[in-house]
This record gives sequence, structure tokens and C-alpha cells, in this order.
Amino acid sequence: MPAESIRTAEPRRLLLDGHEVEWRVVRSATAKKLRIKVGLHGVVVVLPEGRDAEEASAFVSSQRAWVADQISRIGKLNGVRRPLVHGGEQILLQGDTVAVQIVRSHTWRAPNKVVFERDMNTITVTCKVDHKTEPTRSLEFWLRKQARLSIDQHVADVGKRLKRTPNRVYVMGQRTKWGNCSALGNLSFNWRLVMAPEFVLRYIVTHEMVHLAVPDHSRKFWLTVQSLCAETEKARQWLVANGDRIQLMQPGQQVARRQGSVIHRESK
Repeated sequence: MPAESIRTAEPRRLLLDGHEVEWRVVRSATAKKLRIKVGLHGVVVVLPEGRDAEEASAFVSSQRAWVADQISRIGKLNGVRRPLVHGGEQILLQGDTVAVQIVRSHTWRAPNKVVFERDMNTITVTCKVDHKTEPTRSLEFWLRKQARLSIDQHVADVGKRLKRTPNRVYVMGQRTKWGNCSALGNLSFNWRLVMAPEFVLRYIVTHEMVHLAVPDHSRKFWLTVQSLCAETEKARQWLVANGDRIQLMQPGQQVARRQGSVIHRESK
């Protein structure tokens, strides 16, 4: 999904079928029309510069039924994930494009091995020809481990500054969230954040850590997040532009005008 020149506002909420759905207004210097984007991480209303924010509220309210329908479709499309790669392809690692090479060997006797050759900008997965564990699964395990290492480090760093410690930290494969802070003080993070630039992962960790001290999304919350993470706005913009790109979804059926797993509707 191509990046736009954008500025993201604080999240708002829309009541759909008795449930609150979070949506955001994104001001765009290039957009010509109001546009709603429904993706894996919520609802975004793209508002052209110079247009009043109340127009966004009115537009999303008028499209309430359509938004509910697209959220349902996104959920169904998200039920099946494709493998990361089949070899000879590329993935993102900390925001950089990295080649993936799968080497199948008749003489290999050890478990599948994943090595990141930084100077070659290549991840190599070496495995036995008929090994039961698919190399793509080994690659996912390795990425999850890298995510855990980075997340734990940022949790420790932010915790020292915030003087807060989470109860438990989980690294998972959430379908609709990058991170979460539970009422019990448990934090969970999406392992695919390891594919995003480091400043994005740092922002998500900071966001959830601050929820240990400020449970809502008040002005105090955002001021605290920004004081701990100077690249908050840059990270949020990156996720708006690229978040669905790293979810590795099945293409699925074509519905509306789709890019990746984002569904769009424009104003007339």
C-alpha cells in the first residue's frame, strides 16, 4: 500500500451492533475525496486537507452498515494464513527487505537451521529434504524468537523510565491487534512487529507499557507515550501505510477496491 502524506488524529469510537469499534481520522495532503479504509487493525477515515473533521464523523456514520459488513469480511479472510515464503522470495525484517533462501540437503542431519547473513541481507533456512518440519515453519519460529528478544528489551527499557513492570509478556499471532494490555497487567504483542522498523516496535511496546499507568487514551496517556517515544507519530503513520502489508494474508476474493487486505470506500 503506497504511503500518503498523512497526519493521524487520536482514535475515536463507533457503535456497531452493540460493540465499540475504534476508528481514526487521517489527514492527507494528496487525497481528493473522503475515504474509509477497513483493514485488519481497524477503521481509518482519510480526510483531505482543508476539510472539517466533522465531515469525517458524518461520513463514517452514514457508512455504518457498510463498515460493519467489511469488518465481518476481513475477519473471514483472516481465518486462513498463507506460509511466509516458499523460498527465493523476500520478507521484511526490521523494516528492510530481506531475501529468503531455502536450502534442502540430502546430507543434512541436524534440525532445520535459520541463519541471518546480515552482510548478504539474506535469511537462509537449511533443512533435510524430507524433514517433517517445513522450512517456512522454522522461519516463523525464528522470527518469533527475534521478536521476543526485541520486545523484552524494550519492555525493560521503558519499564525503568516508567517505573512499571508488567505481570506477564506474551508474544503471539493476534489477528487484529499489534499489542494489548489486560486488566491484570499482562501485555501481549504481535510477533510480526519484528518485520516493522525498530522505532515502530518501540512505539507499540511504549504504548502498551503506558497503559499500565494510564488505562485510557486520554491526553495524559498520549503525552506520556510521546515523552517516552519521540517517534510516536512517525510510527503510527508507518502502521497506517504498511500495517496490513506485514500480516501475510491470503489474497482472498476481490471485494470492493482492495489493496492487500484493506477495503476502501470513497465519498462521491
